[in-house]
This record gives sequence, structure tokens and C-alpha cells, in this order.
Amino acid sequence: MIFIVDDDESVRKAMRRLMKSVGFTVETFCSAEDFLNRAPLDQGDCLILDIRMPGMSGLDLQRELAASGSKLPIIFLTAHEDETVQEVATGAGAVAVLGKPVEDHVLLDAINRARHRNRTGECQVDDACSHGPGTSGEKKL
Repeated sequence: MIFIVDDDESVRKAMRRLMKSVGFTVETFCSAEDFLNRAPLDQGDCLILDIRMPGMSGLDLQRELAASGSKLPIIFLTAHEDETVQEVATGAGAVAVLGKPVEDHVLLDAINRARHRNRTGECQVDDACSHGPGTSGEKKL
């Protein structure tokens, strides 16, 4: 199951449609707090997570999950290019930090890497990528 946490309803709907179109099961959440209260973590393959949200941020949720022992792979989405945030997120184990809007194939590639990590426990650091807002090229971190 793919979890999506974003405060923007249109992003959640678009992501849900994309995930279902390629055969993934998906569950969406409007906030980090909603995710913590309702997500069946043991059923997740990966988490697609907005960085900037009201209340608990995506980075805060990443820290909370790590503190609880969760190994759920995280793919961050952001509309705000910030190299420090990218470094913090990937340094804490994020699979990728992708800019909004993100091209479907770029997101699906990141999901495949995250699902591989979830199944095998292998972290493929060389495959981590970052895409600034509105870009489609890969930047190796």
C-alpha cells in the first residue's frame, strides 16, 4: 500500500488516481497527525510525504516515525526548493526529495526504489535523486 500525506486535496486526488492507474493500493491523509492516528503502518510499502504542511511538518513526521522504529521508506514532495531540507531529509533516510509538480515517471521510479528498499532492506544511495519544483531532470545527491 502506498500512503500519501499532503494538505492539498487536489494533490492527494491526483496522486491517488496515478497510483490506482498503475495497480497500487493507496490511502491518503490530509495531515501528518491524521496519518499517525489512522495509518496501518504494517501494511505500507512507502510514504509519499509533503514537506511543508500546517501543524506537524513532513520532516517532523519522518523524525517521529524513525523514533518509533519504523522503516517505512519515505519520498518527499515539495513546492519549495531548499537544499538544506533536501540534505536533512535524505540524510535521515528519505528515498528521494521531488519537486512539485513531479512527472509521473519520476515519481513511479522513486516508488519502485522505495518498495525495493522496503522488501529487501537495501538502501540504494546512488539511486537517490532530487527534483526541484517544476524540473524533470535528476540531480544526484
